[in-house]
Amino acid sequence: MNRQPSAVAKSSSGNRRLKELLQQRDNRTCADCGAPDPKWASANIGVFICLKCCGVHRSLGVHISKVLSVTLDSWTDAEVDAMIEVGGNASANSIYEAYIPQGISKPGPDASQDHRSNFIRSKYELQEFLKPSLRILSTNASSLKASLSKKAMKTMPSTKGMVEFIGVLKITVVKGKNLAVRDMLSSDPYVVLTLGHQWYILAFNCKEIDLGLRLSEKGVFGECLDKAQTTVRNSNLNPVWNEELMLSVPQNYKPVKLQVFDHDTFSADDIMGEVEIDIQPLITSAMAFGDAGILDDMQIGKWLKSHDNALVEDSTVNIIDGKVTQEVTLKLQNVESGEIDLRIEWMPLDQ
Repeated sequence: MNRQPSAVAKSSSGNRRLKELLQQRDNRTCADCGAPDPKWASANIGVFICLKCCGVHRSLGVHISKVLSVTLDSWTDAEVDAMIEVGGNASANSIYEAYIPQGISKPGPDASQDHRSNFIRSKYELQEFLKPSLRILSTNASSLKASLSKKAMKTMPSTKGMVEFIGVLKITVVKGKNLAVRDMLSSDPYVVLTLGHQWYILAFNCKEIDLGLRLSEKGVFGECLDKAQTTVRNSNLNPVWNEELMLSVPQNYKPVKLQVFDHDTFSADDIMGEVEIDIQPLITSAMAFGDAGILDDMQIGKWLKSHDNALVEDSTVNIIDGKVTQEVTLKLQNVESGEIDLRIEWMPLDQ
């Protein structure tokens, strides 16, 4: 009982320090494109970024950039300390943008997606603007460069032909109901959300590829997964999470895969059911109505219950307080029992 107030105070202190850092002049604009009032950050790089640049950072993978919301996510003290240690956008850019070659321009707030993506990948993934002595390639980038010929790497675009993101899904995993028993009397459930998309590198002349990818006449194909998960709720078949998870949505998106697992300490986690979430009604409706921030509260779409999906009841898409949201209740598949309640919000990159 004595630990809880201390933990709350510690968290409050971390939030205060993060907001103080955000108020510094150099942190009031996006580190990558200069857009005002950034609400996202790369916790391991130490920069504050806007929503549009956030989508590109998430596509780099957490081994390069771990993206967190300044206002929506919970930060550990170590993550806040890391941001403070870097010193902010100006300090980070003095390193990551130390040597921008002639002919390379930094994107502005209204830059095209290709320009934005090319610059960010060159800046952080390929580290092309660092002092040569400071360049340390990630494991993936190193294996890619080692596997492809120099000619291929010179002609290979940073993002052209790869993934272009159109928005972010904020999915609140509200609660589970009547979940399946996987231990003696109960289960220790957690939820995993996955959104996959294919990407490819345009064709190039290369004899040997050893990346576990698929080579065709058009280029190298692979699949990238954006994944997020909740915390574990011990010994609870009716868990309440109320946890917000973020997934970046590519232009050619697929349904979101939801899986529930039972956490086991000494063996592999057991599956407790799975289901697919069709996000097309939400995104299509949102795009049809445009800027939700200028519209009154209204229903703009609906995902209908049918034998082809796992909806417990019809799910409406609504504009509420300028946000496009959807309440969803799903019956878990391939399991004896269980339902999951979700709240989904669509955040387009072009707003």
